[in-house]
Order: sequence, then C-alpha cells, then structure tokens
Amino acid sequence: MIEGRILKVSGPLVIAEGMREANMFDVVRVGDAKLIGEIIEMHGDRASIQVYEETAGLGRGDVVISTGAPLSVELGPGLISSIYDGIQRPLETMAEKYGANIRRGIDEPALNRDKKWFFTPTASYGDEVQAGDVLGFVEETPVIRHKIMVPPGKSGTVAEIHAGTFTVTDTVGKLKRKDGTVEPITLMQKWPVRRARPIAEKLPPVEPLISGQRVIDALFPLAKGGTACVPGPFGSGKTVVQHQLAKWSDVDLVVYIGCGERGNEMTDVLREFPELTDPRTGKSLMARTVLIANTSDMPVAAREASVYTGITIAEYYRDMGLSVAVIADSTSRWAEALREMSGRLEEMPGEEGYPAYLTSRLAQFYERAGKTVCLGADRRIGTLSAIGAVSPQGGDISEPVTQATLRIVKVFWGLDSSLAYRRHFPAINWLNSYSLYRDRLTDWFGENIATDWIAKTGEIARILGQESDLQEIVKLVGADALSPDDRMTLETAQSIREDFLQQNAFDGDDSYTSLAKMYALMNLIFSFDKKARAALALGADVSDIAALPVRERIGRAKAVPEATYQTVFAEIENEVDAALAALPKGGTV
Repeated sequence: MIEGRILKVSGPLVIAEGMREANMFDVVRVGDAKLIGEIIEMHGDRASIQVYEETAGLGRGDVVISTGAPLSVELGPGLISSIYDGIQRPLETMAEKYGANIRRGIDEPALNRDKKWFFTPTASYGDEVQAGDVLGFVEETPVIRHKIMVPPGKSGTVAEIHAGTFTVTDTVGKLKRKDGTVEPITLMQKWPVRRARPIAEKLPPVEPLISGQRVIDALFPLAKGGTACVPGPFGSGKTVVQHQLAKWSDVDLVVYIGCGERGNEMTDVLREFPELTDPRTGKSLMARTVLIANTSDMPVAAREASVYTGITIAEYYRDMGLSVAVIADSTSRWAEALREMSGRLEEMPGEEGYPAYLTSRLAQFYERAGKTVCLGADRRIGTLSAIGAVSPQGGDISEPVTQATLRIVKVFWGLDSSLAYRRHFPAINWLNSYSLYRDRLTDWFGENIATDWIAKTGEIARILGQESDLQEIVKLVGADALSPDDRMTLETAQSIREDFLQQNAFDGDDSYTSLAKMYALMNLIFSFDKKARAALALGADVSDIAALPVRERIGRAKAVPEATYQTVFAEIENEVDAALAALPKGGTV
C-alpha cells in the first residue's frame, strides 16, 4: 500500500507527496472521508490528483492512499436499466441506502452482489478457449442476451463449468492457463476505462443507423459504427435530438451519458424511457438502456470519468456482437472540465484557455467507435456508434471544441437557432450540415429501400439549395418577379421543409418514421410537384395550385400511422389528380 500526504488543495486538484511508487492513472483514496481520485500527473514523488468528489474540508497533511489499480468499471449482468454517476456508482442503490443527499466517500459496488442470475454454459469441460470466446450466457433483459466471455488477455482450457443460479461474484467455472495456474470464472470482469478494449479487426461501416428522424436518415445519415456531432446554441433542441436518437435508433443497446447537463434533463429520460416502447422489440426502452448521470451540480472532474465509463461499457456490449450507440450530452462540459484542470495544473493554455491536448482527448473518445470483428473464435461483428452534443457559446461553431470535434467526426448535424425560433424542429440546418457516409450507404439503401433513394434525397438537397438562392432574389425584387417554374420550386421547397423535414417529437405517430414511409412521403411530395408543373405548362396559375386544399392533406400525411399510411397516401394521390384537373387553364405558358 502506497501512502502519501497532501501538500496542496486547489478545488478538484490535490497535490500529494510521498507517492514515488504510485503509477499514472492509479485510483487513490484522499483524506479521512476516502474521497475517490485519480493520479493524472507525476513529478518525482509528487502526484497531481483529480478528485471526483467535493474536496471541501481537505487539508495539508491529510493521508492519500493509492489502490495500485487504474480507474476501472465492473462489467457483467445488471448494467442495463441501471443509472450510474460518472465513476459507476449506482445512484438508485445509494439513494436507498443513504437518502437523496448522497454523502462523500461512498464506495458502493456497481453491480448488485446479491442478485442472482441463471447462467447457461455453451462451453464444455476440456474446451480450449481464447480471449473473447463465449463461455455461456445470461438472459439479462427480455431483449439482451448477455454473453459471458473470456476476458481479454486470457486463454486456456475449461477445467470446470456449471449451469445454475449465481451472483456476479460466484465462481461458475475454472480456467486452466498454459502455465498450469487455475483461475476462477465469474459472471463479472473489470476493465480500465482509459484503455480501449482490444478487437480482432476494424471494418468500414456500410449499414445506416436508422433513427426514424427524416432529416437525419434522408439527408445526413449516420452509419452503424460511425461518429457524429450535434452542435447548437442554447434552446436549439440538442437534448431533444439526443433523446430521439436514444429512443428510436435501431441499435441493440444505448449508453446515454449526461455529461455536466442539468438534472431535469436526466429526469426526463428516467420518466419517459420506461413508458416508451421500442418499435423493433415491443419492449420498454429501459430494457436496452444504460444511463450515466453526471449533472452540472456534481464535481467538475467527474465529467471526464463519465465519458470514459460510458464508452467502456459500450465496448463491452459491442464485444458480444451487438450494435451499440453512445450518446454524450455534452462534450463541451467535458472540455470545460479539462480546461479547469489544465489551469489548476498551470499548463500552457491553448486557444481560449483550453489545453493543447484537447483535440487528442476528443479523438481518443471518438476513435473507440467503429464496426469491428470482435475477439473470439466465432468472429462476431459488433458496432459502436458515438454521437456527441457540443454546446458552443452563443452558437459560435468556430470555437475550439466544435472545430476540434469536426476534424474527427464524419457527420455534422448543425442546429440553427433561427430555425428553432421559427419552431422548426429538429432544427438541423440543411445547408451547412453534412454526412461523409452517404456514398458508402448507397448500396444498402438501393438494396433494402429503393434504387433511387439516394437520387431522391439528393434532389431534396438540390431543391433546398435552389430555394436559398431564389430567396435572395425575392428579398430584392419580390416573388412576383420570378418565373412560374421558380415560384413552383419555392412551393415545393416549402412542402419539403414543413411536410417532410419538420417532425414533432411529442406526436406518437410523427415521432418515429420508418424508411418505407419516409420514401413514400418523398414520393408524394415529388409527385405533386411533377403534376403541378404539368398543370403549369397547360396554363394553370401557381397561386391556384398553392391554394389547393389537398396541400393541407399532404402536410398532415407525415402524422398518418405506420399501419395505414399506404392507403391514405394513395387517397391523397387521387385527390391531387382530381384537384389539378379541376383547375382553370389559361393556355400554354
């Protein structure tokens, strides 16, 4: 046991001496209250420690004890449906034991030591196994089969394995190593959070992560195993976009990290998710969700730990061959924590006071995403998608955190305050957002939805870009100066914006849209545009076309239930034909 003494306390930073034998990133216990901290810098026998709890009351000479182990998370059955703080302490358990006001220094195990799980072995006595091989499974939730795997770095022969009901610390079998040593097999393993879990191979992502959000899936798709960021000013709907992605994305598991956000936002998740049904499985969304709650009133240093804790849990489930999404809200709060710690360490500041290593820290987080061949003889394929919200001050995306993130991620969903003020949600600006996965996903959309999916979504982007150019002319000389064809373009663009891109997160039928319905809605809008232009050629007036009552039905089409949209859309098509045929024609234009 390595024991040192506090030399200096500066907010969440504690400097201790007598720590020569300690290692970087070792977990330490600080003071009489045994506060949890982590060594982040070593100079001789002096260790700089970031403490993940409130340091009030610590003084010079107080004892610091190193555990000799890095900050690690417990991985095993019981993670799903749980809510943890940034250092993986179970908040619900602590609230039951210690009350709503959680005191400092609590050391509560992340996984319930009393709960029993039924383990079904798939490996047998005498099997040769290597890291990543599946030894058996536990039915953790109705939708997740939790695979018990050989931990990374270990291999050998199965010397003993049993079916039955066990706690996470019970021995379910034994593994005989090549050197003759025998190790117990339990349902739980530990892994240091700052180290990425090893993989066999990384693959290019070629399948979309379907979110049910039309502006995302149609215009700026994210691939499974990809990376994305959602920057936007206060009030532009970052949290709602993140919640929508957590609710409806077609992944097996969601790890939602509340990093320095307001407590009421995490409360919304806890209140809504148990009541919502996953459209793929029909079960509660909490049956596939892990929550990491680090709110704005918690110690600043714990924000960094919360991000690493979340991504490590996600990697563990990815190693089972699952599709996992990590949603961090927001990485700006994490960057602010890095800035504060860097300032207290008296490091040379970079732009706007952020540390010079800001980009590398963000890259370390996002590069742990990907589509991978997992360790193990069966070569499971798993995906980990990373989505981070960024909160630039005043919506200025030229600030360092946003720019550093954009250099790393492949999808940019830029939220626009002017759209939010107009009550257009999701407020993703279609003119400056982008996805670098569109070309890679062309084949998938062509094989699974429609061969002209990419062409049609590209046409949407073209019309919206054309509208932006035409609006500049309208501001100068008015809409009447435009040709009928250009005025029709403005009408179609308005329909795309309001009837397709705009989506109500609080409407049961509009909150989620399948790709098939999305494609049908695009076709409905383009069909009206084509038929309206044919009517224009016969002398119809643009104003008469714009005033047709059937346009209201097209506007309400997005809220038609999935079960009946095909019938309703066919009725609207017939109504469009009848309405346009009844228009007065004034001759060829």
